[in-house]
Amino acid sequence: MQHSRRPLLASLLAAPALARAQAPWPNRPIRLLVPVAPGGSVDALARLFARHLTPLVGQGFAVEDNGAAGGNLAFEAAARATPDGHTLLAGWDSLAINPAVFRHVPYHPLRDFAPIIHSVSAAQVLAVKPDLPARTLAEFTALAQTRPLTIGSPGNGSIGHLTGEMLKARTGIAWTHVPYRGGGPATTDLLAGHLDGVMLTLAAVVEHLRAGRLHAIGVSTAGRVAALPATPSFAEQGVAGFDVVSWQGWLAPAGTPAPVIARLNQGLNQVLALPEVAAWLASQAFAPVGGPPETLARLLAADVARWPALVQAAGARVD
Repeated sequence: MQHSRRPLLASLLAAPALARAQAPWPNRPIRLLVPVAPGGSVDALARLFARHLTPLVGQGFAVEDNGAAGGNLAFEAAARATPDGHTLLAGWDSLAINPAVFRHVPYHPLRDFAPIIHSVSAAQVLAVKPDLPARTLAEFTALAQTRPLTIGSPGNGSIGHLTGEMLKARTGIAWTHVPYRGGGPATTDLLAGHLDGVMLTLAAVVEHLRAGRLHAIGVSTAGRVAALPATPSFAEQGVAGFDVVSWQGWLAPAGTPAPVIARLNQGLNQVLALPEVAAWLASQAFAPVGGPPETLARLLAADVARWPALVQAAGARVD
């Protein structure tokens, strides 16, 4: 009789775990971690997608912004979260860059995350104050030989900083890098005349460029971008093979069930196809990407391999 109780006891102990495993997803609001301060393009995109995804999954999103430590606190929180689909990450370039910049990060960008979707791509742009006597990369290069120039970025080791260092290395242009805590403060100082220029994601300054408050020297993508068709790329202006694309996408903790990843991917692809979303992305100079999770997985792996040598050459490491 005692022997017969063991299977019953085992089944009773396993019942709560089985119930959790079979519980419908999502069964409560979804926590969406954003590795930047409120107000930037990563934050705006996260909230846009979350708002439109809510009716497709049947639950709302609690968006949490945390740009501290270059976004590492948000990345760590996402990596350590329970992989049940109720904690997600709105990731971007720094997820791949930070392991090369910081001596230690408490996560691995490939092992600790499950890619969901590569949502958008964007160019970096070298934008300068309108009274700077340079309109092309050649004129900017010549000007840098006659006077010191100051170029701001969203921070040490940011994609804006590293894109600028790549351009300097490929062209021999000299300028002083001025790191900020985000693209907003850098743009504010540029508009006030405290900088000569900035290297930022195009979305951060596109309205100022369209209004003539700033001038674009060039963009970092291989060709021109639809949002700024009159501005040539650096590659067009003689820097052969220059191509840097900023990305933003969604990820989940590693181990999140495949059906949850598939449902989120399907929903986010539907959001990208909405006319109002496409119109907003175009107005902000973002190029929609979408597709299966593998698209982001390949991009993330390529970036993780690409950035360490560039970070070392730029001297952007943080001890």
